[in-house]
Amino acid sequence: MRKYFKLLLALLVLLIFVGTFVFLWKKSQPQPVVYEEFFPEMGDISKTSIVTGKIEPRNEVSVKPQISGIITEILKEAGDLVSQGEVIAKVKVIPDMNQLSSAEARLRLARINVGQAKTDFDREKMLFDKGLVSREEYEKSLQTYNQTSEEVKAAEDNLEVVRDGVSRSNASASSTLIRSTISGLILDIPVKVGNSVILSNTFNDGTTIATVANMNDLIFRGNIDETEVGQLTAGMPMSITIGALQNLNFEAQLEYVSPKAVESNGANQFEIKAAVHVPGGSSIRSGYSANAEIVLASAQQVITLPESAIEFENGESFVYLVKGSDENKTYERRAVKTGLSDGLKIEIKSGLTTKDKVRGPKKVEEE
Repeated sequence: MRKYFKLLLALLVLLIFVGTFVFLWKKSQPQPVVYEEFFPEMGDISKTSIVTGKIEPRNEVSVKPQISGIITEILKEAGDLVSQGEVIAKVKVIPDMNQLSSAEARLRLARINVGQAKTDFDREKMLFDKGLVSREEYEKSLQTYNQTSEEVKAAEDNLEVVRDGVSRSNASASSTLIRSTISGLILDIPVKVGNSVILSNTFNDGTTIATVANMNDLIFRGNIDETEVGQLTAGMPMSITIGALQNLNFEAQLEYVSPKAVESNGANQFEIKAAVHVPGGSSIRSGYSANAEIVLASAQQVITLPESAIEFENGESFVYLVKGSDENKTYERRAVKTGLSDGLKIEIKSGLTTKDKVRGPKKVEEE
C-alpha cells in the first residue's frame, strides 16, 4: 500500500512538472500580431475649445452714501428687486463740528444783516411816503432787504443739512435716504443697522451700502490660451454650460477678446467676454461657474478616419491599406492628405475612399 502511494505521488509531481513546462513553452511562442481595422466614414468634424469662467451681470453698481453717518434703517435685503430711485436704507448724520460751527455763524450773520436791512427799509419807506426820497432809493433798500431775507433762509437750510442731513425745503431729495441708482436685483447689502458709513471722496472710496445689478443682461467672462486666441472673432457663437444648474445650457455670442495677455499658471491667456442669451423663466445667480464651448473650425460631410490609424512622418501623413484575405493579409503604405482634427477623428482630404479598409493600431489582448 505504501509502495502505491509513493508511485501516485511521483506521478503527480511529474504531471505538475510537465504541465508547467508546456505552459511556459506556449507562453514563449511568438503570438500573431492583430491590428484593428477601419473603414473611412463620411461625417462632420469640428475643432472646439473649452473655456472655464463665470457668469456675471454686465452692469453691477455699488450704491454709496452722499453723507457720512450711521445706518438707522435698512428697507431692502439681498435678492429684492428695486427700481431706480427706490430707497434702500436710511442714514443718521454725524455732523462735522467745523462745518456745523461755520453754518451756525453764517446763520447768525445773516440774521444780523436782515435786521439791519429791515431797519433801513422801514426808514426809506417812511421817507418815500412823505416824498423825501426818490423811488430808486426806495426800491434799492427793498432789494437789499429781500436779498438778506433769502440769505437767512439759505443759511437755515444749510444748517439743517449740516446738522440733520435734510432741510425742510428739500426733504424729498434728502441725502439721508440711500436710493438705488439703477433698476435691478440687489446682490448684496454688506452693512447692518448701526454701522458707520462714510461718503466717497478724493481719499476714500466710501462705504458700499448695496450692490445692484441688472440680471437680465448677463455676460460670460473667461480666459483662453494664446495658442487658440488667434482663431477667435467677435460674433462667434458659443455654448455655455452651468454645472450648478444640472448642466443647463445657454447660447452666447462672443463680444470681446482682450488685446493684452495675462499670465496664469505660467501660461499667457487672454480674457474673453460673451453675451449670454438666457431664456425666460431661467433663474441665474451672479458668479456661477460655467464652461463655454467654442467651435474654432468645422467641416461638414467629409471623409473621416480615427487619428490613431494615421502615421505622421517628416510632415507627411500615411496609412496602411489592408489587402488580401483574412488568412493572408498584406498591408500597403499610402500617403494621404489630412485636414481638420478634433483629437479623435481626422479629416482625409485625399488618398482614401469609403471603400478602403485601413489598418489601425495593434489590438491589446486582455490577460
